[in-house]
Amino acid sequence: GGQFYGFRNEQAASYAAGAVGYMTGRPGACLAVSGPGMVHGIAGLANAWANAWPMILLGGANDSYQNGSGAFQETPQIEAARPFSKYAARPDSVRRLPFYVEQAVRSSIYGKPGAVYLDLPGDIITGTCDEDEVDWKNRCPDAPRTTTPQENIDAALAALKSAERPLVIVGKGAAYARAEDEVRAFVEKTQLPYLASPMGKGVIPDDHPLSVAPARSYALQNTDLIFLMGARLNWIMHFGLPPRFNENVRVIQLDINAEEIGTNVPTEVALVGDAKAITKQLNDALDKNPWQYPAETTWRTGIQNKAEENLANVASRYKDDSEPMGYYRVLGQIRDMLPRDAIISSEGASTMDIGRTVLPNFYARHRLDAATYGTMGVGLGQAIAAAVVNPDKKVVCVEGDSAFGFSGM
Repeated sequence: GGQFYGFRNEQAASYAAGAVGYMTGRPGACLAVSGPGMVHGIAGLANAWANAWPMILLGGANDSYQNGSGAFQETPQIEAARPFSKYAARPDSVRRLPFYVEQAVRSSIYGKPGAVYLDLPGDIITGTCDEDEVDWKNRCPDAPRTTTPQENIDAALAALKSAERPLVIVGKGAAYARAEDEVRAFVEKTQLPYLASPMGKGVIPDDHPLSVAPARSYALQNTDLIFLMGARLNWIMHFGLPPRFNENVRVIQLDINAEEIGTNVPTEVALVGDAKAITKQLNDALDKNPWQYPAETTWRTGIQNKAEENLANVASRYKDDSEPMGYYRVLGQIRDMLPRDAIISSEGASTMDIGRTVLPNFYARHRLDAATYGTMGVGLGQAIAAAVVNPDKKVVCVEGDSAFGFSGM
């Protein structure tokens, strides 16, 4: 069986389960009592749903024969979970429990990852059956790594070659797919400038010379073609629309979910499938026909000049010794104490936003924050999950005081 970790609150436990799913590629499980406990667990279910992380919420429930009788903590739990679940079900017998568990795991990791819910009535939890009656299932294998037709690979590379101001945007989908080696190789083969999303940080080390992070706004506003590698044009990326983006920006989109293609901005080339497998296809094509974005361009010069300007503006803030201490001084001192492979769990408003620029990440899946759902209260649960998954690494939770209050008070 799995290792059990007890939490005082189902919300924190459910956030931890989602983070385990993101970091391992296998669903973390959160066990909650019926009624209010299960409802608290929906917070993490929704967070995992929004972030496309695999997790399983297991909710206790009243005995089946008591449904509709006003049983203790009786709640329409499947109905409550369904909007945030790829799969929500109540096992109909003890002997078929393995069937439902296998279905839940499969649903959480196959296709677009996500959250699932299993409702466990008291009579199922305490029920018994003969072992030879059990509908045993094998462990669900990892999801297959799907590729894309070669014609799409060729079209993507042709589009990149035709662009004057190309920009690669690396998202947490690439991190989840464990595509860090392939993505870094692609960027270095092509010498394309890249920008990481907040939780795409570390897929390529933040100190890589091709990163445009110090000139983020300039790069987004002026690029004429973006290559989304496991990133979505949602609110974090300003929907890909003006004034943050060029109104005529072209899009190459790599995503596990076909339904995500063309969201908010039309996609010129769609690469639907696994980020690791498809990026390898791109690298294989480049090995056969090498190509690099030119070293001397006005695009590179513009990015470099803006980055130098922004870094100079920020440098004085790190040295500001006025009281009370400012964000840059505090976070800068934390940064100087962190090992290179530290895992950072961060949440808050300015604490998280400024921390994204001050606290670097050098390895994939080493940053956890409010992410796509913008959830406050995730920090401590996610930090505990990171420590469980990575017992030999330093995990640092950096939270604003208000964000800490959501889970710590």
